[in-house]
Amino acid sequence: MEYFADLHVHIGQACSKPVKVTASRQLTLDGIIRTCMEIKGIDIVGLVDCASPYVLREIKNKIDSGELIELSKGGLSYRGNLTLILGSEVETQERGGVAHSVAYFPSIAQMEGFSNIMSKFINNIGLSSQKARLSARELLSIVKDLGGKLVPAHVFTPFKSFYGSCYERMSEAFEERFNEVTAVELGLSADTQLADRIKELSGKQFVSNSDAHSLNKIGREYNIVRLDAPDFENLFEALEGKSNRRRILANYGLDPRLGKYHRTCCLSCNYIAEEPPPVSKCPRCSSEKVVMGVLDRITFIADYDEAVHPRGRPPYYHQVPLEFIPGVGKKTLERLLKAFGNEMNIIHHSDPEELRKVVGEAVTEKVLAAREGKLKLKVGGGGVYGKIVL
Repeated sequence: MEYFADLHVHIGQACSKPVKVTASRQLTLDGIIRTCMEIKGIDIVGLVDCASPYVLREIKNKIDSGELIELSKGGLSYRGNLTLILGSEVETQERGGVAHSVAYFPSIAQMEGFSNIMSKFINNIGLSSQKARLSARELLSIVKDLGGKLVPAHVFTPFKSFYGSCYERMSEAFEERFNEVTAVELGLSADTQLADRIKELSGKQFVSNSDAHSLNKIGREYNIVRLDAPDFENLFEALEGKSNRRRILANYGLDPRLGKYHRTCCLSCNYIAEEPPPVSKCPRCSSEKVVMGVLDRITFIADYDEAVHPRGRPPYYHQVPLEFIPGVGKKTLERLLKAFGNEMNIIHHSDPEELRKVVGEAVTEKVLAAREGKLKLKVGGGGVYGKIVL
């Protein structure tokens, strides 16, 4: 069967305590479950703050009450309709700075074991994505010994990522164990076309996840996976690319131009580069105080001028989330959800004539143009998302 999977969703609070301090307090376990099922159409969600004792306590309470059931092959099932994958985003200390990875585990017991170990290397284990006194290679060893999987996160963003701020080659971080990293997360400002310009990634699977810091951001990027069942074992066989039955069928994500770090941005005059990449200083005011864009960074470190896709690389489809489309406000979205069930159906499958009946001609044409990649976009950079230009 085919499943929609978003494997990077943060938890803002648990047990009335803050967890991911930069995330919305509405990002609770209940809020995430409800949003995935009733609004977004997500089948498998990765919760990346589960090393927090507050999150662990809430999950265990839901297991005890019967709301969540531990699956024999890993993961937690909510009433047979949504699978929760337990993850923990960790910040490691690297040669050029710090980088984020997500450690995933099959069971609550393994995640508890990971939390206990990481509390020795993190000052406040209750909070998410705290800096660990570990390197990525050391973290990988801990995760593997506990029976987990490690996925480097948003690997090209200019802050807290392997390529964006630490290394020109991620293999330098993991050394001889780089082959044990089977999947990497691309991030909002990159896609397969950009990532496959780097030779060492040809043997890695790509995942595209939302890194949601609020409920409405869940599912803005996701993966379609073919699995025998929606559990941890099946999912990571797909992410390892070893089986044709269990595999990633496609990645869906923002057009990279909409990402908030796609092009270099000047910190002095706020100019976002339009010149051919790579741009490493401001073309307008000549300042060298810039946030280098993902496109610029990849162009600078790339092995190839154009993407060289390995055989079997799944397609990457650009999508424009409904929140980016002018005219789709809260009330319009409510009408759309009532008519079509969830955002996946609206964006990708809704019939044009039915759309027109629900929201009129103007909004329908924008939704269809977004679906077909025909919208004119203003490129993002420096922490500011790109936007649709009417």
